[in-house]
Amino acid sequence: MVRIGGGQGFYGDGYAGVGPLLESGVDYLVCEALAELTLAILAKDRARDETAGWTRDLPLYAAMVAPDVVAGRTRFITNAGGINPVAAGRALLEGLRAQGIHGVSVATVVGDDLKPHADELGIPDDAVFAAAYLGAAPIVEALDRGAQMVVTGRVADASLFLAPLIHEFGWDTDDWDRMALGVTVGHLLECSAQVTGGNYSGDWWNNGDFTQPGFPIAECDADGGVVITKPEGTGGRVSFDTVREQLMYEVHDPRAYLNPDVTADFTSVRLEDLGNDRVRVSEVQGRPRPATYKGLVCTPAGYSGEVRLPYSWPDAEAKARAAARFLHSRAQQLGIPVLEWHEEYFGVNAFGGDTVVPRGAAVTPAGGDEPPEVMGRLVWRCEERDDAARLTREFGLLGLGGPPMVSPFGRARERPTGLLDLQPMAVPRELVDAGVRVSVEVS
Repeated sequence: MVRIGGGQGFYGDGYAGVGPLLESGVDYLVCEALAELTLAILAKDRARDETAGWTRDLPLYAAMVAPDVVAGRTRFITNAGGINPVAAGRALLEGLRAQGIHGVSVATVVGDDLKPHADELGIPDDAVFAAAYLGAAPIVEALDRGAQMVVTGRVADASLFLAPLIHEFGWDTDDWDRMALGVTVGHLLECSAQVTGGNYSGDWWNNGDFTQPGFPIAECDADGGVVITKPEGTGGRVSFDTVREQLMYEVHDPRAYLNPDVTADFTSVRLEDLGNDRVRVSEVQGRPRPATYKGLVCTPAGYSGEVRLPYSWPDAEAKARAAARFLHSRAQQLGIPVLEWHEEYFGVNAFGGDTVVPRGAAVTPAGGDEPPEVMGRLVWRCEERDDAARLTREFGLLGLGGPPMVSPFGRARERPTGLLDLQPMAVPRELVDAGVRVSVEVS
């Protein structure tokens, strides 16, 4: 049996659940660090420092897992390399050596960068980055070559978890049902505590101690037996309902979950609640992998300004909307070329949007309970930084000359924020595969 622990669900995730995973004896600690937004954040980091572009909490996770890696108890896999996996691998090695840890084999996976293929793919010259979502194959190669720690760039989330199963059990990568099972395992574990009760929409109050989160473990055998569980004594829970909620998370078509390694049919999955925080996963069916990789292209998209204005009862919502109208009018009067506006009202429609208050409605429908306080948030986008900043300066007029009962906690973003536009694309597999490389170095 192979035990895989899900140690991270995003860049900035809490790490309190990692210790119990390692103490419970996982064979692999897998940390999934990337999202589309994360890549944009890392692109800004790299623009300021060419050695950046990887998640800065990587050294923290590496330090936590290093003793178990040195002892031969576990291996570490992460896509924290972001858009600069070479620099991430170098930093990881340097960190190990600085701690006096020698003899650890660290693999770096590169090849997801699409900018060398800009002409073939029509990637704009001003693209900040362009990346393909790789599959499990290069990680399997790294593990086959003896790597104890593997750092990648943009590998698809679930493929990080599939790779050790292929390596350990020698699964045929054209065995679509096995590949689909492995991707299902990855999909369930990729969001750390979300499958063990985090964000659970049922009776969440019965999930135990949130301060001692139980991160997930997949117990897998070569014949395809899988049980999802968590370390004993930790908070949260693993049940039929928590697992099925995570199974449907971020899924467009459950009959065709597209991954670089397989097309999985999540409608075929059977979940069996065994009790004691254990759920068996079985009967997953798969079909051939897609003919293309998913790609993501990031280009500059101007600058944004933002203000937030909290108003109290009475007429809190009407006041916040009046403040937004004021800024719209000032933009027109000053001739500021705003390309796009966005407004929302916390306490009214910030979460439900138009499903709560129809677009264009002045205030909450008559007869509804008036909220005791509302925070209006107005954001605008301009092509030029100075234009976005000019409108921010108008915010001050609302302090003494706007609607009454505004809170002193209202604020405007001091400096415009550079925006990046993310666009997905399909990328021919052969174009990417030819450039994928795995390097292994010992600390």
